[in-house]
Amino acid sequence: MHKHLSAVAAVAVALCLFVADGARCGLSAKGYENYEHLKIFSDALSLIQKNYVDEVDLQQAMYNAIEGMVSKLDPHSSFMPPEIYREMEVETKGKFGGLGIEITLRDGLLTVVAPIDDTPAFRAGLKTGDHIVKIDGEPTKDMSLMDAVRKMRGEPNTSVTIHIMRAGFAEPRAFTLIRDIIKIVSVRFNVIDEHYGYLRVAQFQENTARDCRKALQALDDRQTAIKGLILDLRGDPGGLLDEAVKVADEFLDEGLIVYTEGRLESQNMQFFARKNETERTYPMVVLVNGGSASASEIVAGALQDHKRAILAGTPTFGKGTVQTVIPLSDGSGLRITTARYFTPNRRSIQEKGIMPDIIVHDRGDSPEGSETNATFIREKDIVREFKNGRDSSGEDDAEKAGDIVMQDADPPLATALTILKSWHLMQHETEAQ
Repeated sequence: MHKHLSAVAAVAVALCLFVADGARCGLSAKGYENYEHLKIFSDALSLIQKNYVDEVDLQQAMYNAIEGMVSKLDPHSSFMPPEIYREMEVETKGKFGGLGIEITLRDGLLTVVAPIDDTPAFRAGLKTGDHIVKIDGEPTKDMSLMDAVRKMRGEPNTSVTIHIMRAGFAEPRAFTLIRDIIKIVSVRFNVIDEHYGYLRVAQFQENTARDCRKALQALDDRQTAIKGLILDLRGDPGGLLDEAVKVADEFLDEGLIVYTEGRLESQNMQFFARKNETERTYPMVVLVNGGSASASEIVAGALQDHKRAILAGTPTFGKGTVQTVIPLSDGSGLRITTARYFTPNRRSIQEKGIMPDIIVHDRGDSPEGSETNATFIREKDIVREFKNGRDSSGEDDAEKAGDIVMQDADPPLATALTILKSWHLMQHETEAQ
């Protein structure tokens, strides 16, 4: 206790001396104001240490302060204590323990962006737009994302009960899920109707581009060449920016893919396509929906702007900001928003999302409002949202063919196939003339 008080006192004294010295040396008004704010923080921390009814752990108090500060910036910025930071590093490699669900905050409520394919959350039937109102009996109102992550993750084969409120539900419903090791297979592929390729990207993580390349090569190497490709990005919550750029580059030979703009010069970046060794000129349809966010919107927007693909489905989530993860000296980390990104035609995705060329709803997701409907929650619906800034897993995973839902039970997929078949027929008629 005395050690902590001494540390706080030393910080307070140092700040006061620094402010005083700065004033004597002609510190700018803005700089003086900043240090005055730091002095207030130091005073508050000291008073808590001295007067709070229980002894306060200094490190935890500092963590709480940083977490509160960062969480108020926007829904995607967060502070990660060492254990959460380590988990985040594991997650980007595509293997971690938990439920397999991407969440965000909406008006203080935990909201599902998308369940990840073939995970406990996916198999339990969680949907984009679901509100998680309780976790193991504890209300989630005003619960931070990091606290929610901690509560839903745990040892494999242990259970967690979450209560879900969904459009059409009269009251929250309990879903009991068994935690599992979440090993995300980010890429699956198959052939539909003998002549049309299907490529599913569930999330953009390390090696997603490599696995896409393997899948495309397998489709290219077929004895009968494919006549078109369906790229399915529905429910893909995003992931790594550089992997999204590489995936888009597989279908473009030149031109801008995406660019970012931030406050610092180093945050203003442009990503261009390079000519591919394998020429892929077949027509494409990209499937998107309200669960398609971030990196998946980059790919969809680039292919749409370059008129490389027709987009079918429903408007995407609308997350057009870039987060940078910065490690801190004690093993913790900051995940903060540093830039906005724009499509090649200078469209901001933030709040707006990507509008498909053809609107087609998933089954059980039509606008009529049945109990099974999913309510798509987009970035513009989230509190503290950003404004546009403009007016306007293993090495063989990609070689495994994924299960394809029957086309008559999947209207967007059936629509995509119809588009590709019509495209082929029109091309054949044009050549015949």
